[in-house]
Amino acid sequence: MSTPATDPVGAPLDDALDDPLARERSHLASSRSALRAMREDVESLDIKDVTANWVNAEVLARQIDERIKALADLSDTPLFFGRLNYLHAPGAEQAEGAEGEQFYIGRRHVHDGDGDPMVIDWRAPVSQPFYRASKKDPQDISLRRRFGYTGGDLTAYEDEHLMDPAEAAATSKLLQQEIERPRVGPMRDIVATIQPEQDEIVRSGLGGTVCVQGGPGTGKTAVGLHRVAYLLYAHRERLARTGTLVIGPNKSFLHYIEQVLPALGELTVRQGTVDDLVAHVEVRGTDEAPVAVIKGDARMAEVLRRAVYSHVSMPAEPLMVVRGSRRWRVPAYELEAIVRELLDRDIRYGAAREALPQRIAHAVLVQMERSGEAPDDRVQDAVARNAAVKAAVKAVWPPVEPEKLVLRLLTDADFLAVHADGILDEDEQKTILWAKPVRSVKAAKWAAADAVLIDEATDIVQRTHSLGHVVLDEAQDLSPMQYRAVGRRCTTGSATVLGDLAQGTTPWATRSWDEALAHLGKSDGVIEELTAGFRVPTDVITYASRLLPHIAPGLTPVASVRENPGFFDLRKTAGTAEVVAACEELLRNEGSTGLIAADARVRELAEALTAAGIGYIDPGEETTVDTRLTLVPASLAKGLEYDYVVLDEPQAVVDGEPDERTGLRRLYVALTRAVSGLIVTHAAPLPPQLA
Repeated sequence: MSTPATDPVGAPLDDALDDPLARERSHLASSRSALRAMREDVESLDIKDVTANWVNAEVLARQIDERIKALADLSDTPLFFGRLNYLHAPGAEQAEGAEGEQFYIGRRHVHDGDGDPMVIDWRAPVSQPFYRASKKDPQDISLRRRFGYTGGDLTAYEDEHLMDPAEAAATSKLLQQEIERPRVGPMRDIVATIQPEQDEIVRSGLGGTVCVQGGPGTGKTAVGLHRVAYLLYAHRERLARTGTLVIGPNKSFLHYIEQVLPALGELTVRQGTVDDLVAHVEVRGTDEAPVAVIKGDARMAEVLRRAVYSHVSMPAEPLMVVRGSRRWRVPAYELEAIVRELLDRDIRYGAAREALPQRIAHAVLVQMERSGEAPDDRVQDAVARNAAVKAAVKAVWPPVEPEKLVLRLLTDADFLAVHADGILDEDEQKTILWAKPVRSVKAAKWAAADAVLIDEATDIVQRTHSLGHVVLDEAQDLSPMQYRAVGRRCTTGSATVLGDLAQGTTPWATRSWDEALAHLGKSDGVIEELTAGFRVPTDVITYASRLLPHIAPGLTPVASVRENPGFFDLRKTAGTAEVVAACEELLRNEGSTGLIAADARVRELAEALTAAGIGYIDPGEETTVDTRLTLVPASLAKGLEYDYVVLDEPQAVVDGEPDERTGLRRLYVALTRAVSGLIVTHAAPLPPQLA
């Protein structure tokens, strides 16, 4: 592999075309002009004469607006980051001695005025060798070129001759620089640095569910987001109809990742949390951990199903339907047979209730036909709307309001005992019962776990709409009932599940991915493991991995593949002044800095930073050139990254959780947020597990 070629100083203008870097810069300038022309072509479209009505006009105008946004040229983002020289034309037979083609690989497709490609979308099949080709498997690639950028300016290139046996395989310097490049602002895409094992997951098919177990710095979140982008490219029409959704653990995390997909030209993907999905009621209360654990147990699904269907009662009286001068009698045993048949079909409660009047009306029509009449569908619909039929349906199969049902389960001990019999023991039932009665649904102080129960009950009554694909990040923290809530959103679609069992910090944290996939309704999902760490420095991940035997025995530690070991320091301090000094020290470096601390210590540290005149922001807010320090409560650190981190009082992070194992997992998360350097400050002794 050749070393990076940089900008030649003082090269004569006449020699510009002989300079490879100048030629690449010329192609970049031409590509930007072509992209601008593509955008102008869309902006100039006149739709007045091609739309039949105002509805079509609105839809088309919105599609054009989205296309214009997708064609935006981000000046500080490279339009292409690599080049492939093929030995032969991809997918075509070529005569001996004929030359192959050359393709520039970038974030989106760009073509010139004649329609010839100037930049190929990284998701296209012809781009795949950029990520997969190697010395052992060159995939018909003679040259792979990577480009280095400063802002949006092309400043270097690096060549790898895959077919040259004399050139030894080596780690790409530009690739390492891109991975380690300091950042200010939200998470960015990794299209220039996707590794072969990551690319296999990114390009896996839409039909299957993939679960990615990945330790800190392995790029699992980026892989999940790029898989969405790839699926939208490969199956755009289907996913445009069914929809896609990215689920994160909290709003701060979603804000951190929200620019990744738009940077790749994908603007239609919804983002939200599990709480957003199940927001049937306002959450104003909280549960103690033992209560939330039981409410989040998958057994609650059967309790709810029993409670819903307990409203169905068998008819005891015959039904008399009056039509004009005729009366039609449906015996009680025939009504019971209809009800039992609907129950045996195991369809949604609400769907069965809607079908019941039509089934009764059909029984009446059979009698009409036997008596010589010739009723049609209009007669059947009229019978189904008959007052006597409506009254019978209401008595036998009454409507169920999920909120009221869950409220009754949580406040009526007898009602809960009947439907939890053999599922929850007496102590468990007492644990989830509310201590005080509640007048109404609106007056109830619902907790987050209650909203999930209401969502389950809602689905028992009426089927939840299914999306084409769902990405579930930081999945290890979900309860079984939360998995079921997510699974309902992709019953006819697929999912990408991302997480790390070692970072589970809830009392109900996932114990195994097989179990999680079963609750999700995707037992046939494929589990992939990422163990190569690209973001966390060697010294940092090695230190943090001391906790693994205590928090996730048997889990493969992350092995950092970075040549730069990073900066790591343990410091005994006498107070907050030295913590502030550590922040000042790291802020002298380029990039972002995070000060992570136990939630209970955040206020004290905030006051110390303010007193020292150091500005800071909260997690999820965007860093700027002037304010590059984020003060992060340990409970919100998951999924976030900073170039440098000061971790305050590790033992306080552990003590801030309800049990030691959860506390050590929270500490593991906090220790692994740094990309370039970590300072651990402590006045109290360190947890013995770090010894």
